[in-house]
Amino acid sequence: MPEERPRFYVLPSLPYSYNALEPYISEQQLTIHHQKHHQAYVTAANQILERLDKARKENADIDMRATLKALSFNIGGHLLHSLYWSNMAPAGKGGGKPGGVLADRIEKEFGSFERFKKELSDTAIGTEASGWAALTLCRQTDRLIPMQIEKHNTNVYPMFRILFVIDVFEHAYYIDYKNNRGEYVEKFWNIVNWDEVDKRLQQALK
Repeated sequence: MPEERPRFYVLPSLPYSYNALEPYISEQQLTIHHQKHHQAYVTAANQILERLDKARKENADIDMRATLKALSFNIGGHLLHSLYWSNMAPAGKGGGKPGGVLADRIEKEFGSFERFKKELSDTAIGTEASGWAALTLCRQTDRLIPMQIEKHNTNVYPMFRILFVIDVFEHAYYIDYKNNRGEYVEKFWNIVNWDEVDKRLQQALK
């Protein structure tokens, strides 16, 4: 018998300490981001699932439009944050340039790492209001394609594998960088965990 999976979401532990990303992301910034903001999406998604369970048990009506809109936002927030934590590495252990299959694919698709970095930085900085920049794999065309996500769930390419994300909600950087999103994005490249992104790519290509 396969192990039964939990029916509710759980806040994942960080793969490093809260001060591990300094000086690029401070301990205070990371702690509040993880424990308050990410936890809020987990809590809200679980509350919606509980309301759905209750309505089904009681055979009661529920506003599916509003319910699923809110569920999409909060599940998106949870899943994207979970990717975000693990595609960062402690200061001194991340950044630089990728290697492996990822480096080859970036060179093939973008022409150079510098061009890739510029496109992803522009994607992040130019995201309207709050959202994400992502690198995705389209398996139909075998291309790496940038994706600009508004909020947690708008402009998403269906079925594309997300390999890498930059959170550009203000809660990701406001303590350290105030309203200077561009400086945050520039510093973010110093803590990217390229080994993790390469591993995601290789898994997606199987």
